[in-house]
Parts: sequence; structure tokens; C-alpha cells
Amino acid sequence: MLEGGQTREKIAFITRYRNKYRIKTMCEVLEISLSTYYKYRNTVDPDYQDYLIIKKVFNTHKKTLGYRRMTDELRKTYGLIMNHKKVLRIMNKYGEQAKYIKDLKPNYMKKRFEEQAQLNHLKRNFNQAGWVTDITYLTLQRNGKRAYLSTIFDLETRNWISYKISYRNDNELVIDTLMEAIENSKEKDLNGLVLHSDQGFQYLSTEYKVICESNGIIISYSRKGNPLDNAVIESFHSILKKETLYNNHITSLDEYIQLVHEWMFYYNTYRPRLQKK
Repeated sequence: MLEGGQTREKIAFITRYRNKYRIKTMCEVLEISLSTYYKYRNTVDPDYQDYLIIKKVFNTHKKTLGYRRMTDELRKTYGLIMNHKKVLRIMNKYGEQAKYIKDLKPNYMKKRFEEQAQLNHLKRNFNQAGWVTDITYLTLQRNGKRAYLSTIFDLETRNWISYKISYRNDNELVIDTLMEAIENSKEKDLNGLVLHSDQGFQYLSTEYKVICESNGIIISYSRKGNPLDNAVIESFHSILKKETLYNNHITSLDEYIQLVHEWMFYYNTYRPRLQKK
């Protein structure tokens, strides 16, 4: 039986994403019964009235306020004095945040992720239908400035499905890439599709797992210290760097990023595909 704190953390996650993913799917993924969730939902929530005010202010400011600015705005606009820690707790509870939340990583979830990360469904069979994904550095050699490129690549078509570039290597980068790939493939049945990655923390997050399972995507992981398990995406990123960074006189990181955008368009449109092995 789960301890009370663990159950509350699971329910908090479902509450946060209830408008984004199916409640039934999240309950199955997090191994909590629907009856337990609905029992909690029907319980009087002492934070609810404060949440309604916070939500109103949050929406008024185009969902850009962090908890400190929110605390200040509540005082100025409503004369409501609320401890900033309470504001943060309520915003976390209901998912009213300017950026993607840090993932819940209690011990019981960590253990499940470690067990799941042992599953390599791809097994270096790069000729099957499936997606591979990875993050690579875009580092400007002259001054060390860098950005991060996250790509999802289709093994069947040998095209990239989606990519995102960010100055931060975080969960949001991976989630944005995944959501765009799903959107770009909305005419395709993703049920049973394998999505392979390394065991980076972004790919072990709760949100990543819920999004994949909500769309029928099977998560697959490379073994630790085995880059050859994800050789196709590693090769793709290597070619990109050779034909952008190493083939041009680049003076700024912005110029490098622009070259990457141009190269990605060129790759899917004109460049000969990587040969299947």
C-alpha cells in the first residue's frame, strides 16, 4: 500500500495535468485507482479559493508571472498578503507556472524509472520503423558559448520529425521537441511506435513518460555508456556539425543557430538520405 505522501504527490501530478492528458491514462501510468483520484477531487480543497485568485492574475499577465512577482501582484492588486512559499506551493499544485515545472521525482518513481531504463526495445535494429532522439551541444569554438539542439529522427524515412534549439538543456527542451513531433505526425498512428533515447534525465522525467504513454508510444533506452545503441541520431548530429560549424567561418552563436535552421531545412528537402545499415 502506498504511503499518504506518495499518494498526494501522484494526485498533485494528475491535478496539474488534468486539462492536458486523459485522467484515466495518468492514473494507469502512476498506478493509482480512478476511485482514489475522484475521492480526492471531491474533497473540499482549502487552497481552492486562493487558487482562483492566483489563476485570474496569472491569466491577466499572459501566464508570465513567477511566484515572487505573483506574490507582489496579489498584494498590489487585491491587497492580499500571502506568504511567497504558499503562493509557490499553490502554483505548483495547480500547474500555474510560466515554464514547465520541474518533474516530480519521489523515490518510488525514481525506482520505476531506473527499472524502465533497462528496456532497450530498439536493440540497434535501425531498419525498423521508429523514432530516435538525442540532445547535442552547439558550441562556438572561439568563445565557448553554446546552445542545445534536441532532435527526433524517423528511422523509416530518414528525415527529422521535429527539432528545437534552446540556450538551456532542460526538460522543457525535450518536451517541446516531443510535442512538436506528435503534432507533426497527427495523421499517423503512433500506437506501438518505439521512441529511443539515452538515459538522460530529461528522458526519465514523469512528464515525458506520461506524454509518450498517452499517445501509445513505447519508450526505449540505450544502455549506459553505449552511444552505439543510438548510432543513427549520433551520426545525424555529427554530419550537421561537420556541414555547419566546421564548414563555415562563424563569428557568433546566433549565426551558428541560423545556419543550423537552414541546414535542417536543406536536409529534409534536398540532401541525400543517410543509408540504412
